[in-house]
Amino acid sequence: MAAYRYKALDATGRLVHGNVEAVSERAARHELRQQALIPLKIDPPQGQRTTSEGDVVLWRSRVFNHTALVIWTQQLASLVAAGLPLERALSALGEQADNAKQGELIEQLRAEVNAGAPLAQAMAMYTREFNERYLAVIASGEQSGRLAQVLQQLARDLQTQHHMRAKLWSASLYPAIVTGMAVLMVIFLLAYVVPQVAQVFTSTQRSLPGLTVAMLTLSHGVQRFGTGALLAVLIGGIVLQLARRHPPFRLRMDAAWLRLPVLGRLILGYNAARFASTLALLVGAGVPMLKALHTASRTLSNAALRQHAMRSIEWVREGAPLATALSQNNALPGLLPMFARLGEQTGQLPHMLQHAADHLSQDVQRRAMQLATVLEPLLIVTMGGVVMLIVLAVMLPIIQLNQFVR
Repeated sequence: MAAYRYKALDATGRLVHGNVEAVSERAARHELRQQALIPLKIDPPQGQRTTSEGDVVLWRSRVFNHTALVIWTQQLASLVAAGLPLERALSALGEQADNAKQGELIEQLRAEVNAGAPLAQAMAMYTREFNERYLAVIASGEQSGRLAQVLQQLARDLQTQHHMRAKLWSASLYPAIVTGMAVLMVIFLLAYVVPQVAQVFTSTQRSLPGLTVAMLTLSHGVQRFGTGALLAVLIGGIVLQLARRHPPFRLRMDAAWLRLPVLGRLILGYNAARFASTLALLVGAGVPMLKALHTASRTLSNAALRQHAMRSIEWVREGAPLATALSQNNALPGLLPMFARLGEQTGQLPHMLQHAADHLSQDVQRRAMQLATVLEPLLIVTMGGVVMLIVLAVMLPIIQLNQFVR
């Protein structure tokens, strides 16, 4: 048995925490319910991750990836909208799970719901699978009695975000592959081909062309310092990731990303689209504005944008309309406060926020495709030019030698 640390609510609604001895997380939750406690969070022993059967594992991947979560949410929304009780809907989805891990997770959710816990509370035990935004929407749907409608909206929103992410990924995949292959080809030519050919001409004791001498110097540098440079890049990447955990450094770095000419616009548009979409979903589900803003701000991957969004929360807390609060945030696109103002004036704030999210998402996808369209031929021409220089550096001594023989 292992000691699990828990957070739970007692019969009076007071938050309590402590340790409980159990063979698995499921057994720990059962033990807490026997003590008239409602478990909110259960952490496995420090340094370990456990399965529901108590087997210790060092690392566990997510049960639901982006695509699987979209499909599962759509299926759950369809079953609940058809009038099926939540417990039976979860049971049906568990029987049709794609793999054992999904079936186990759904069965654990069903067990919690069957024991009387709300679905959002059951999902809150698995924050790796269901983020704060997902949980806030589910909780609001349960409280308002519109779980089916909220699930359908959530599924559509997840599908839209997945589509935008796929578009950005496909737009960047080809340039990344071309760049990687070009770098590997150039390194191979400089580290292996050029030195082999150069040995033939250095024995002739004749002066080599300037381009060949420069290429031989570069080849010698790759052979001598290539491994060290690669290690330096790897170490630098690790140091940079560690430094990003320091909030002031990450804030300055993320602000610098936003100032980049082309990439900065893409980062800004992507984050603004996610922010607007999340805010529209939460407000439409009935989540209070302050909580919706706080949750939406946490979806911003850029620390500088997140800081600006948190300032907007202070304006709303002081009584300012959402449009006014967002207009004070100079980092966000002006399209967002404009649509928010129209939504507040017409009483259709969620609808107008979703319109803003759609416009921003389409703009990001358009810019990404334009950038990929420009980069593809540019990379090909650049790679061809570099290879041509290496070939010329090899061919010029051969041409020079033929002229000498004649």
